[in-house]
Amino acid sequence: MREIAEFPHQVTEDEHISIPLRDGVQLAARIWRPATSGTYPVPGIVEFIPYRKRDFTAVRDSIHHPYLAGHGYACVRADLRGSGDSEGVLTDEYLDTELADAEEVLSWVADQPWCTGRTGMMGISWGGFNALQVAARRPDSLGAIATVCSSDDRYSDDVHYMGGCLLGDNLSWASTMFAYNSSPPDPELVGERWRDLWLERLRNSGLWLDQWMRHQHRDDYWRHGSICEDYGSIACPVLAVSGWADGYSNAVFRLLAELGVPCRGLIGPWSHKYPHLGEPGPAVGFLQELVRWWDHWLKDVDNGVLHTPALRTWMQDSVPPSTAYEERPGRWVGEPYWPSPHVTSEMFTLVPNGIVPVGQRLDAEELTVESPLSVGQFAGKWCSYSAPPDLPYDQREEDGGSLVFDSTTLTERHEVLGAPVLELEIAVNKPVAMVAARLSDVLPDGRTTRVTYGLLNLTHRGGDAEPEPLEPGKRYRVTVTLNGVAQAFPPGHRIRLSLSTSYWPLAWPPPEPARLSVFTGDSALWLPFRRLPEDTRSSEVEFDEPVGAYPVRTTQLRPGTQQWRVNRELVNYSSELRVVKDAGTWLLDDIDLRLSKRVEERYSWIGDDFDSVRGEVTTWLGFARAGWRVSTMTHTVLTSNRTHFQLHARLDAYEHDMRVVSLNWNKEIERNCV
Repeated sequence: MREIAEFPHQVTEDEHISIPLRDGVQLAARIWRPATSGTYPVPGIVEFIPYRKRDFTAVRDSIHHPYLAGHGYACVRADLRGSGDSEGVLTDEYLDTELADAEEVLSWVADQPWCTGRTGMMGISWGGFNALQVAARRPDSLGAIATVCSSDDRYSDDVHYMGGCLLGDNLSWASTMFAYNSSPPDPELVGERWRDLWLERLRNSGLWLDQWMRHQHRDDYWRHGSICEDYGSIACPVLAVSGWADGYSNAVFRLLAELGVPCRGLIGPWSHKYPHLGEPGPAVGFLQELVRWWDHWLKDVDNGVLHTPALRTWMQDSVPPSTAYEERPGRWVGEPYWPSPHVTSEMFTLVPNGIVPVGQRLDAEELTVESPLSVGQFAGKWCSYSAPPDLPYDQREEDGGSLVFDSTTLTERHEVLGAPVLELEIAVNKPVAMVAARLSDVLPDGRTTRVTYGLLNLTHRGGDAEPEPLEPGKRYRVTVTLNGVAQAFPPGHRIRLSLSTSYWPLAWPPPEPARLSVFTGDSALWLPFRRLPEDTRSSEVEFDEPVGAYPVRTTQLRPGTQQWRVNRELVNYSSELRVVKDAGTWLLDDIDLRLSKRVEERYSWIGDDFDSVRGEVTTWLGFARAGWRVSTMTHTVLTSNRTHFQLHARLDAYEHDMRVVSLNWNKEIERNCV
């Protein structure tokens, strides 16, 4: 990203502003706006998230908000109630209180003398979610939103569950928020009240994982905030953005297909990052895209923003398997609308060891698999949050515990765009079982790169609201929809479908091992192939170079480290996947604040003992400046047996070296078809 310092408008910054709510709570905000906006008002852009505006998002915020402000907008970065320097307590994600607070913030912004009365919302992840959710409430001033790396479906396409399977990231994400919710406000901004506000958070925020695991099916808890329940509730234009290494790319397709308002989609090769900071590359000039988006909808500039393709995406070329890529080879392509007229799903029938086009000779056979728990340790993260090294590695070892179906060697290039769909005729020998389906690119030398995957808890075969146990031995027809993707398969390669009955630790295993029977001949794979007429340009999409404002100054005081290690002990057959994400210690120079962050995740098991599965996450956070030092440690452990989950958690908070709060939780949660 190229850093720039001069913009069309000189920018003024208010580092800390209090926004009063009707119930008396004060929310903390940071505002960047044109220096002339007191005389010549501008539209307001709100980003409303819990990730601490003064420290943990300070660098990121300083790159894009001053840029947008320099192009004629008042950018308001507000901390949610109970987070950062705001008052109150945060007790869960996307509560009605949060969305009502957002409406009040938008109203406050619209009423300021430096605002024209027109507003937008933007955000990545949490901020992308609540931008959609607030848009569904139709606040008067809201003219458009930009939602990045978010979902319209909180149950089936979020960090918690996938295809009715409990995701391992449900544990790690809950632990992340457990740590953030234990963090104090900054005494420099809130004064002597900081300790009382901190203690209130520590004692009352609660253990969110307990709540999430007690809602194991699609119910009203998950329907709240899921705009897929009523796409018609959205009345303003939507810019929907994600990346192929992110966990939230599917929502872009659905929003394009279902919304009745102007919508544009952008999917690059990136992980869970804004596109101007995108990893893997190439990053793009997303801030320029945002300026054009806001100019059109909030300033009525006729700039052709709707003349771009409805979907712009990075068509990824084949690469060898790796847990990290600096850049993904490929090219930008555009689709006029979605579903695209250039994409046709073609059916392939499963035969023993292969997939063949419809019309070829079929060998009907019952194939069985009962996968070891080790299948999944090279799956990478459900969502690549911090970028590498958390992408899937060579799938050959995973395929050893799976049923494998290969195409013949390709004689021409095939491009897949969209979601592959698998129709399986199956039977199982246990009442609760799962299937993990992986689509891979097999290189001529045998190396195997996972392209996409899908999960299905087979008790959810008829829907997520009321799952039903399976009758052992009975044949069922089930559909598994894999994550959408844009991927090219070159000549000389093969397309591989792999099926397994476990995918740990990406997904929590079923209560006990299960044997899956797949009936070939009656099972099929549908691949969405993208083919263009010969007179159609194959690539019509270009972007400006990635730029941004100069970030706030930081100094690394202690280096960070990352680790992704698989350990196996062949004496007692214990195995462990250990993930370390240590950001080290760094100084925010301008406010003399030292920050420390270290996360350790451990996922372990013994042989094929499903009762031995254990997930464990420990997070250390530290905040310090002269005369003030605070640190917290959160520790979460999740285990299970055939009937229950066991949840243990601990929170220790320190002021200097004195522990001021120590809390413990021990919960047992009944398993219900999961």
